Amino acid sequence: MAEQTLYDWAGGQPAFERLTKVFYRHVHADPLLAEVFAHVDKDHARHVAMWLAEVFGGPAAYTEERGGYAGMLRHHIDLQITPALRARWAQLIAEAADEAGLPEDPEFRSAFVAYVEWGSRIALSNSQPGAEPPPQAPVPRWGWGEAPPYTPTP
Repeated sequence: MAEQTLYDWAGGQPAFERLTKVFYRHVHADPLLAEVFAHVDKDHARHVAMWLAEVFGGPAAYTEERGGYAGMLRHHIDLQITPALRARWAQLIAEAADEAGLPEDPEFRSAFVAYVEWGSRIALSNSQPGAEPPPQAPVPRWGWGEAPPYTPTP
């Protein structure tokens, strides 16, 4: 029997759409993040929901419709995300998970927060001037307590 994905455990696509709807409502009202996200298009929350759904084991809709890893990477290049912005983003999405009714069990939340920390730190790194992230990579597929393999750069 196959292990249930984090996507299925969370409640599928509707759960991630609730999450991003709640999250971006808070982002747009946040004194630190509002300006950063002031000019995103009206479908931004839905696109992030698609990304998260794919990462957590759902359908590859982000890859098919938005270009996968390369598509996500384009949104972060040269943004110059600061550590404070990254930390606030991570804090708000973790809080939004509560309000959106995502599962509260420690195993799910541990995996969820681990991805948020991992992914937001990669976005921070990739957003800096002169960053040279790999132009192509797979969308990470996050599991129960597992991060994708780490390959240190020289």
